[in-house]
Amino acid sequence: MTDTEQFKIQDEPFYEEQGDEVGLYEAAYAARLPVMVKGPTGCGKSRFIEYMAWRLKRPLITVACNEDMTASDLVGRYLLDAQGTRWLDGPLTTAARMGAICYLDEVVEARQDTTVVIHPLTDHRRTLPLDKKGELIEAHKDFQLVISYNPGYQSLLKDLKQSTKQRFTGFEFDYPSAELEIAILVKETGIDASIAGQLVKIGEVARNLKGHGLDEGISTRLLVYAATLMKGGVAAQPACQMALVRPITDDADIRDTLDHAIRSVFG
Repeated sequence: MTDTEQFKIQDEPFYEEQGDEVGLYEAAYAARLPVMVKGPTGCGKSRFIEYMAWRLKRPLITVACNEDMTASDLVGRYLLDAQGTRWLDGPLTTAARMGAICYLDEVVEARQDTTVVIHPLTDHRRTLPLDKKGELIEAHKDFQLVISYNPGYQSLLKDLKQSTKQRFTGFEFDYPSAELEIAILVKETGIDASIAGQLVKIGEVARNLKGHGLDEGISTRLLVYAATLMKGGVAAQPACQMALVRPITDDADIRDTLDHAIRSVFG
């Protein structure tokens, strides 16, 4: 398998289009425009990027950003081994060389001085300077940069600079409609549509509590977890408590409210 092939997604990821995002992304990729995807946790941002990489037949290199990530983690560094010093490309450099889609997931978690290194790749230059190596990489013609983040967790200290934001085209995601979310649960887990509908009702209750005790509502991902447990034989109430309630809150009153909703829906 070639270096490029190992980063390609071989099997089609399941993705249900919510609007016209597929066509719009294809237009952005055709022009090699950088893309920003915003939306709450677990609403399908990463799945969408995986699906588009598969659809476009492009390799995908994903980086899970964190507050300890340095510029060297993205672009590369010198390493010592038995033969002496050698250079190891980072994921951003690898993607720029091979023409992959580079996906920086939850980019606001990275330090702002780290994200500045992406700027030359997101304008007319499409270059990546490797200062430590004294090399200037011209991005492959098929390279594209994609970033994602959750605006719900933004703060003055954890936000993208305007000088970064205004280098990207953007998509804003939200949780799917009830009808579409039911279809996703059925497709992903094989659960009965009526049970999927009950799970979606619980999700709606939790999302209505966002800002009233919950930082974030129950994600589509967690609904899939609950459906998976139920499909595997776990009873509805413990499956929902395990997958939908306990992961998202430690507040006793909120837990009681959600547990009550579960009992009301599933009897």
